[in-house]
Amino acid sequence: MYYLDQAKNNIVIQDFINSLDAEATTKETYLKGARKFITWVNESGLKEINEQDLINYKNYLKANYKNSSVSMYITSLKKLYKYLEKKGVKNIASDLKGAKSSRNFKKDPLTIGQTKELLNSIDKKTKEGLRNFALIKLLVGTGLRTIEIERANKEDIRNLGSQAVLYIQGKGRQDKSEYVVLSDSILKAINEYLSVRNDDNEALFISFSDRTNGQRLKTRSIRDIVKKAYKKIGINNDKITTHSLRHTAITLSLLGGATLQEAQNLARHSNINTTLIYAHNIDRINNNAESKIEALLEG
Repeated sequence: MYYLDQAKNNIVIQDFINSLDAEATTKETYLKGARKFITWVNESGLKEINEQDLINYKNYLKANYKNSSVSMYITSLKKLYKYLEKKGVKNIASDLKGAKSSRNFKKDPLTIGQTKELLNSIDKKTKEGLRNFALIKLLVGTGLRTIEIERANKEDIRNLGSQAVLYIQGKGRQDKSEYVVLSDSILKAINEYLSVRNDDNEALFISFSDRTNGQRLKTRSIRDIVKKAYKKIGINNDKITTHSLRHTAITLSLLGGATLQEAQNLARHSNINTTLIYAHNIDRINNNAESKIEALLEG
């Protein structure tokens, strides 16, 4: 594979991106990864690339980026070479492995006490407070991602049998084919919030700020709302973010007696091994050997 001039590289990359049957966000990720690789090739002064060069590139990534970013860049590279293979270029990236990921999560869940304190701390006397309570209650009770919250519309709340559900456009989905079950308390919180709105906006959650009043609430604003709620109860920890509420929902479901399969359905994990990490963490804490050492020494 040769990289002789930037103009040709740009054409190759664009053709590669256009060939992908994927969402715009996925294409943007692969585009970023392909450009990163080409930049490294040019800066390294390479004219022809072999397997060792790809290993050197991976080592460069590992020295400068987190494992999650390294895996993303390697995935993009492998995808690029798979495309080039169809054009007659030897695929020398097929055996390249990504960075090893931790068996644990990057973000921590809230404890039961923290979750209760968070919900109880929200002032529901204002329309912003009613919205924020409904928003955080929904996150904690269903494990939704912020992008799924952003995409949600009022009409997505429907009845399935005798149960209220919220249809969502899940991760990697192009339509609202999945749903989460809304408990009575979540539905009540949402209805109380919607009752103070006087608009025709289809979005389930909207902004009340002066600059973006009435507009659909974006993921960045959702994160800001949760961050401010955390600070109000004294949580200022890089390991506890908005995504922690998703971890909290899955963890609480298991603590509450949900089966592994039920928790998997809640989280919509394609691989049950991901759900098993939550179960392992709970089992490790509930059955820790450290407490037995303490009991023996103090006994």
